[in-house]
Amino acid sequence: MSISSIGVAHLQPIVSLIAGILILIMPQLLNYIVAIFLIVSGILGLGLIH
Repeated sequence: MSISSIGVAHLQPIVSLIAGILILIMPQLLNYIVAIFLIVSGILGLGLIH
Protein backbone atom coordinates (compact mmCIF):
# COMPACT_ATOMS: atom_id res chain seq x y z
CA MET A 1 0.00 0.00 0.00
CA SER A 2 1.51 3.28 -1.06
CA ILE A 3 0.99 6.59 0.68
CA SER A 4 -1.27 7.83 -2.13
CA SER A 5 -3.72 4.96 -1.60
CA ILE A 6 -4.39 5.85 2.05
CA GLY A 7 -7.83 7.42 2.26
CA VAL A 8 -9.95 8.75 5.07
CA ALA A 9 -11.23 5.23 5.75
CA HIS A 10 -7.66 4.10 6.48
CA LEU A 11 -6.60 7.26 8.24
CA GLN A 12 -9.33 7.43 10.90
CA PRO A 13 -8.43 4.16 12.70
CA ILE A 14 -4.75 5.12 12.70
CA VAL A 15 -5.51 8.55 14.16
CA SER A 16 -7.84 6.96 16.74
CA LEU A 17 -5.12 4.52 17.80
CA ILE A 18 -2.53 7.27 18.18
CA ALA A 19 -5.02 9.43 20.12
CA GLY A 20 -5.82 6.54 22.46
CA ILE A 21 -2.16 5.94 23.20
CA LEU A 22 -1.57 9.65 23.84
CA ILE A 23 -4.54 9.78 26.21
CA LEU A 24 -3.16 6.81 28.16
CA ILE A 25 0.23 8.50 28.44
CA MET A 26 -1.03 12.04 29.10
CA PRO A 27 -4.70 12.10 30.25
CA GLN A 28 -4.79 15.92 30.27
CA LEU A 29 -4.65 15.79 26.44
CA LEU A 30 -8.13 14.22 26.32
CA ASN A 31 -10.01 17.51 25.88
CA TYR A 32 -7.77 18.68 23.05
CA ILE A 33 -7.74 15.34 21.24
CA VAL A 34 -11.54 15.01 21.41
CA ALA A 35 -12.02 18.60 20.25
CA ILE A 36 -9.66 18.19 17.30
CA PHE A 37 -11.25 14.85 16.37
CA LEU A 38 -14.75 16.34 16.41
CA ILE A 39 -13.70 19.35 14.33
CA VAL A 40 -11.94 17.20 11.73
CA SER A 41 -14.83 14.71 11.61
CA GLY A 42 -17.29 17.56 11.10
CA ILE A 43 -15.23 19.09 8.31
CA LEU A 44 -14.88 15.73 6.57
CA GLY A 45 -18.56 14.95 7.08
CA LEU A 46 -19.59 18.22 5.46
CA GLY A 47 -17.30 17.49 2.53
CA LEU A 48 -15.25 20.66 2.94
CA ILE A 49 -12.04 18.61 2.52
CA HIS A 50 -11.89 15.94 -0.15
